[in-house]
Amino acid sequence: MVNLPYGLLRAFLTPFLMLLFRPKVTGLRNVPINGPVIIASNHLSFSDSIFMPLVVPRKVTFLAKSEYFTSPGPKGLLKKLTFIALGQVPVDRSGGRRSEAALITGLKVLAEGNCLGIYPEGTRSPDGRLYKGRTGVARLAIESGAPIIPVAMFDTDKIQPTGKVIPKIMRVKLIFGEPIYFTGDSTDMQVLRDATDTLMRTLQEMSGQEYVDIYATKKKVEPNDED
Repeated sequence: MVNLPYGLLRAFLTPFLMLLFRPKVTGLRNVPINGPVIIASNHLSFSDSIFMPLVVPRKVTFLAKSEYFTSPGPKGLLKKLTFIALGQVPVDRSGGRRSEAALITGLKVLAEGNCLGIYPEGTRSPDGRLYKGRTGVARLAIESGAPIIPVAMFDTDKIQPTGKVIPKIMRVKLIFGEPIYFTGDSTDMQVLRDATDTLMRTLQEMSGQEYVDIYATKKKVEPNDED
């Protein structure tokens, strides 16, 4: 069931954003209208979490960092309400048992027959390239039996670069690929790695991005180099 803040925000924003950004969408028919499904997208900008759910005809639930829901003061409250209205669920993603809790939350969303949105890279790309995927998406797909719909987003990093609040008005493009199903032993790290790499290759082919075989979080803490 769509919660009231999400429904109201979507009803208010959809006509406005559709007119301004004129999303060009391909392959939306690949998203099933009901039942559990994982939508896995490349991640270029904060606005990805607005534009992708905007065009999907069902509610997309994201697992967001818990810090987004705990900031103090009026600004923190506004941020919390915004994330709730966007259909995001707070989870601690800092690693270890906390990451396990995030996976359990994701499996619960899928078990209820809902649509789960995931960025396999784990964070926004620091430079527009596509980075190594985290294996949690493969585990969720195997343990839930849900299909993964790969999504390539284009130009959202130009529309809203990191740190920019007011977006640039330009057309956004999204491509939804065909469903991918993964099976196997979800406790076998090689199975999870192979499945995740298959997904990332698909996203690379769809987006045309250069692929980098390291985690984006590692790149963000490295000193500038010439790569």
